[in-house]
Amino acid sequence: LAAFRPDIITIETESGEECDLAARHPAKYGADYCASTAVAMAATGFDVPAAMAEIDKTLKAWPAQATPAQRRRLAALFMAANDGASAYVQWLQLPEAERRAGDSLDAALVAMLEKIATRNNENYQLGARLAARLGLQRVHAVDNHTGDRIDVPDIKAFVKSIEAAWSAGGTAFKERQKLEAALSQATDLLPLYRYINEPQAQQVSAEANVSASMRAKSPEGYPQIWVAGWEIRNLRMVANIRETFRERPGARVVSIVGASHKPWFDGWLGQLQGVDIVDAAAVLK
Repeated sequence: LAAFRPDIITIETESGEECDLAARHPAKYGADYCASTAVAMAATGFDVPAAMAEIDKTLKAWPAQATPAQRRRLAALFMAANDGASAYVQWLQLPEAERRAGDSLDAALVAMLEKIATRNNENYQLGARLAARLGLQRVHAVDNHTGDRIDVPDIKAFVKSIEAAWSAGGTAFKERQKLEAALSQATDLLPLYRYINEPQAQQVSAEANVSASMRAKSPEGYPQIWVAGWEIRNLRMVANIRETFRERPGARVVSIVGASHKPWFDGWLGQLQGVDIVDAAAVLK
């Protein structure tokens, strides 16, 4: 991935802006839509919108060689903006001796960053580490759940209907999952990444995920309602990716996302003007 030389890295998590929207509309999105930023707000004095504005201001004046104090402060701002992955990008670019409290990054935030370092999550272990290695200042959160918070009268029946559809159409998918599980135990994970990015794997995943749901019979149309939410989510994610390079024509972008999204990303991103999709197989050599 580093050899691909991306200018921008996107990850599958909600942005601070989306989290702030959800927090302002708990009746629609739920009170636990995103993690609280209370600790970071106490340390920095910024709520999510204010932190996002301060981050933009800071990055526009970012020097070629940032000081440890500047990185600690920016990390704290990212935490206040509900962007822990980007905070971790700054943390990783600090010399070991400078990974400490100071410059708005208090002991509680340091503890949170140290915990992030132990999480087996691709946003941190792949996205943030890749950004830090390349000298980028942040990653970009592009996930979106505002359109898939489905309002149905019987959520248990809804889930049961979806699971039944997946089970009925998932034989080939389950077989591939067995091989994925075996590949995931290997020391070298590149064969796993190649395998899940193969067109055949993507076809099987899409069939199990969506085609089976569209074929399923339900008086309430629950499986089809789920597909509608899935498509809304992917459309909004694709739009979020597009926004990351709107002002940067020709930028190289790596999108790190769950494999089930890939067919929709490839299809819809490939329709955008001035956008070329690079085959993952050409990168994962």
